[in-house]
Amino acid sequence: MAEIKEYATHPDERGSINISQEVIASIAANAALECEGVDALTNAQGKEKLQGRSVQRSVKIEMGDDGVKADVYVMVRLGYSVNDVGRAVQKAVGSAVESSTGLKMSCVDVHICGLSAKQ
Repeated sequence: MAEIKEYATHPDERGSINISQEVIASIAANAALECEGVDALTNAQGKEKLQGRSVQRSVKIEMGDDGVKADVYVMVRLGYSVNDVGRAVQKAVGSAVESSTGLKMSCVDVHICGLSAKQ
């Protein structure tokens, strides 16, 4: 049985543009990885560092009437302020999703799942 995906739809006079949650999650994950102090993205339990194409699993996307909500799960490098990194991830994810998709971000919740030594 095929997995049911939720899409954000932008209607247009020529049709519509449908953006899947997976695409939005990928945009958010890549934005989070670019933030200084983020060592890796992780699963919700904080037990597995995610790399490559699996990084979108570190972001949960919910679409509602008031916009897109994102939960982002990260590991922070030792020596960085957890609060500063969290705020940077919120700003980067919100900005990237809004500019790439035209969707309004209602909320970006950052979950710091662990600390890691800089490699």
